[in-house]
Amino acid sequence: MPAVALPEPIEDTMANTAQARKRARQAAKANSHNSALRSKLRTAIKAVRKAIDSGDKEKAAEVFKASSKTLDIIADKKIVHKNKTARHKSRLAAAVKALSTAA
Repeated sequence: MPAVALPEPIEDTMANTAQARKRARQAAKANSHNSALRSKLRTAIKAVRKAIDSGDKEKAAEVFKASSKTLDIIADKKIVHKNKTARHKSRLAAAVKALSTAA
């Protein structure tokens, strides 16, 4: 069976100038970094939700405080809009506050 030649990666064939190739490399690197930060944001939100579901108000408040910092850092870097971060923080804070201390 003859060997099948694989197509060249798209980023190599799209850019025609050195500047365009460099910008494509930079865009790919930035996309990878931003994707990691968005994942970190989602993980921070899930951690607070998990702590809330456990019913321990002190633990939930502690996790919320740590996650709030993460959310703010990501918003400052403009990975997500600051209003989206504010909305998530507000809803999580309300959920933590709604927990009873006895539960």
